[in-house]
Amino acid sequence: MLHRTIGRRWMTATLGAGTLAAMLAACGGTKSAPDAAPPPADVAADNIVVVDTALVESGPSLSGTLTPDRAAQLRAQAAGAILALYVDEGAPVNAGQPVALIDTLSLAEAARSARSQLVSAQLSADVARRNYERFTSLHNAGAIADRDLEVAHNQSVAADAVMADARSKLTTADKQMANATVRAPFAGVVSTRPASVGDVLQVGNPIMTVVDPTELQLEASVAAEFIGQIRIGTKVDFSVNGNSGHVFSGRVARINPTVDSVTRQVRLYITVPNHDRTLAGGLFAQGRVAMSAVRALAIPTGALDSKSASPSVRRLTGGKIELVPVTIGLRDDLADRVQVAGGLSLGDTLLVGAALATPVGASVRVTHTDH
Repeated sequence: MLHRTIGRRWMTATLGAGTLAAMLAACGGTKSAPDAAPPPADVAADNIVVVDTALVESGPSLSGTLTPDRAAQLRAQAAGAILALYVDEGAPVNAGQPVALIDTLSLAEAARSARSQLVSAQLSADVARRNYERFTSLHNAGAIADRDLEVAHNQSVAADAVMADARSKLTTADKQMANATVRAPFAGVVSTRPASVGDVLQVGNPIMTVVDPTELQLEASVAAEFIGQIRIGTKVDFSVNGNSGHVFSGRVARINPTVDSVTRQVRLYITVPNHDRTLAGGLFAQGRVAMSAVRALAIPTGALDSKSASPSVRRLTGGKIELVPVTIGLRDDLADRVQVAGGLSLGDTLLVGAALATPVGASVRVTHTDH
């Protein structure tokens, strides 16, 4: 009996010890393996920029429309039907090249008539001149009276006047004949051609417009407060709709001397070289007058952390992200960059775009996209 009692006590003790161990394990009484470190965040190489030096320019913004600096609307200088049009819209032309022909039948008849009248007037003037010379000799010999000499002189003068009038009419007729052939005033391109073959034109009717595309003009306005800082030749940088990724440049050619009474702005006329024909008249341009410029450390505007209370960037150092306060200088809105006056060094690696959402302190792995 005693032996059985001792066996039951040992089993109870053993069971209690096992149960206690299980409870301790459930309550964390035993140590477990440490948690694994989180994997690094993937950042595309396109969202990484390296701090470098660049030209940063700043100045008052402006906008306007590009127009050809030289444009000529060719109009009819002689009345008649259009017999031929030698060029279409978009065609290049050379200076003096014939571009249209107006019917010259009536003009040719007028020129022949004027030429005949001139020949007749010349004959009459020659006869009157010889009579006057003969009468002068007779008058010197005392053979005729003063009155007869005066009449001969007046007839010679009148004949010369008739001849001069006939010569003038012939010159006008020849000019009208020449005007029947319309010529390009300078080398350029035909931009519009409202006339068609067969149209009957009156003097002054439009035929076509020729423009010189190698040089454009940008008319834009700036606030009057900046006018004292803008000079002839000041650089103007701008972009155009449809090609905002490219920056074009021009120079201030003229400054309007008066301020608009409503907008309080001053009109600028900017000459824009266009020898490569990249630009075209009618494009809307937005830019700024480059009044301040510095070559210094610069970063894209998109590298600034918009969630920070002060200007800051997220720099990649040792494979981890750190938040770095920076001092900002000039802002170049057109080039979308800012000058960094402090806080960064040449060659620092920064996050931009979507990568700015990467938490500070996180490990980063840069990934490359295969193209």
